[in-house]
Amino acid sequence: MSKRTTRSSSIADDASAASTASAVAAPPRRAARKAAAGSAAERKAAARDMSRYINKQRTLVFSSRGIRNRDRHLLNDLRDMMPHSKKEAKLDAKDQLYVINEVCEMKSCNNCLFFESRKKKDLYLWMSRVPNGPSVKFLMQNIHTMAEVKMTGNCLKGSRPLLVFDKTFDSQPCYQLMKELFSQTFGSPKGHPNTKPFIDHVFSFNIVDERVWFRNYQIVYEAGEKTGEADATRQPVLVEIGPRFVLNPVRVFAGSFGGATLWTNPRFVSPNQTRAILAKRKNQKYDERKSSKAKRARYVEEHATVADDLDDVFRID
Repeated sequence: MSKRTTRSSSIADDASAASTASAVAAPPRRAARKAAAGSAAERKAAARDMSRYINKQRTLVFSSRGIRNRDRHLLNDLRDMMPHSKKEAKLDAKDQLYVINEVCEMKSCNNCLFFESRKKKDLYLWMSRVPNGPSVKFLMQNIHTMAEVKMTGNCLKGSRPLLVFDKTFDSQPCYQLMKELFSQTFGSPKGHPNTKPFIDHVFSFNIVDERVWFRNYQIVYEAGEKTGEADATRQPVLVEIGPRFVLNPVRVFAGSFGGATLWTNPRFVSPNQTRAILAKRKNQKYDERKSSKAKRARYVEEHATVADDLDDVFRID
């Protein structure tokens, strides 16, 4: 009996020791699992925060009736380049631009690009912050669409652009306001459902001759000599994609599509005045031609030769 009790007591001691050892070893494993689960949850939360759609900027891009085919192609190019843009049918009421604020509210847009056509010749661009403003009115000049220029650059549809501004934008308050409007209107917000999570092209805004020149470039990395693939360590090269256009600022308004005038371009000349000057020059050419003919007629009349009676004396028939 003593041997059996000794064996049973030794087995019980071994079992208790094993359970104690497993109990001692369990907490580090659980702690490691909890730490791994916590780090994974933190990574997921960080990724979720990085991809969250926080800056909810939506831009409504549409036009009035009567735009030309080139203007319509430019409108479609801008829509393709701005994944956060929305469409709308053409606006009929040209004299009631305040209606656009209601349209933007129905579309849940806080920015607007409105192309206003006049006389089927001139194209004006309204860039507004809806619904309280401010807004800027531009005259669009030197328009070249993406299909027209046929550049070699290319970018993925839906990718986010880099916005590059000239240092002149920081020189005057009116240019600073335009820069902020350009940033909110053309900048694709992070986490938008239609945007891609990378950047491969650049929107360039430069002020030359008191006008805003717009260009669109692709960011290209030159291929390595050994691998033949794109090398991110090298300096990137910009290849133009298109489109091209020039914005001549007309006025800056305090409200959205109206309100008090904050700034007026003193050197702006409307297209109607330009056409009137050209027509006047043509009329001047016509008047100069008529006056020269009248002057020649007077000269011929004053210097006309008098017929002499003896001119036919020595004529031989």
